[in-house]
Amino acid sequence: MNELNKAHEEYEDFSSYPDSGTESATRTVVVPGEIIASGEDLLPGEGTRRDGNDVIASRFGLAEKVGRVVKIISISGAFVPRRNNVVIGRVSDIVHSGWIIDIDYAQNGFLPLMESPRFINKHEMDQFLAIGDMVSAKVWSVSPKSIDLAMKGKGLGKLEGGFTFRVNPSSVPRVIGREGSMINLIKENTGCNVTIGQNGWVWIKGQDLDNEIKARKAIEFIAEKFHVSGLTEKMEEWFAKNK
Repeated sequence: MNELNKAHEEYEDFSSYPDSGTESATRTVVVPGEIIASGEDLLPGEGTRRDGNDVIASRFGLAEKVGRVVKIISISGAFVPRRNNVVIGRVSDIVHSGWIIDIDYAQNGFLPLMESPRFINKHEMDQFLAIGDMVSAKVWSVSPKSIDLAMKGKGLGKLEGGFTFRVNPSSVPRVIGREGSMINLIKENTGCNVTIGQNGWVWIKGQDLDNEIKARKAIEFIAEKFHVSGLTEKMEEWFAKNK
């Protein structure tokens, strides 16, 4: 079974679950060149283009209409860093002016010494971040030669304790949910601190291992089934059964 048929089948299998108020009830699987909707008042969003009166899919994914905007949520694809993306990475080297961060991309990220959240003596940089440490950072700028990072901001910094794992980067928006609805559901039901990077890396830290494992299973389930309908409702039922 190819990826398109599988996506259609799973979408239909879960169509009986009602969507919560935080999810769209109009998501459909589309392929490049397919007409998603028609109307002069509609605005083409990410992954779409206008052709006359029609909004056309430019890539394979899940079409969603939010207000007047029609966009596509990718079902597959690699991480491409953009300004203001939050990423999770590992310190791979220390240079005189900052840290080299492996962000699971063709280029490493660079965290300048001046962008750390507090004063750091340049002769004691490894006392703050050592090789192998995990960090949550924000992409400050992207150019053909460099990806600059910053750690000044809420939720950013060195990730201590807990554990990290990876999901498909294209599933990250659904794992987070609209306005953080899905990730907040996971936090409320597990009591865990959770940070998700746009590059697909996830960090979880809880009071005990059982809740950490429960949070991981929930995230992996969402990442695998992110294109189906009624996922928030299904996760609420899942947590109710696994208290």
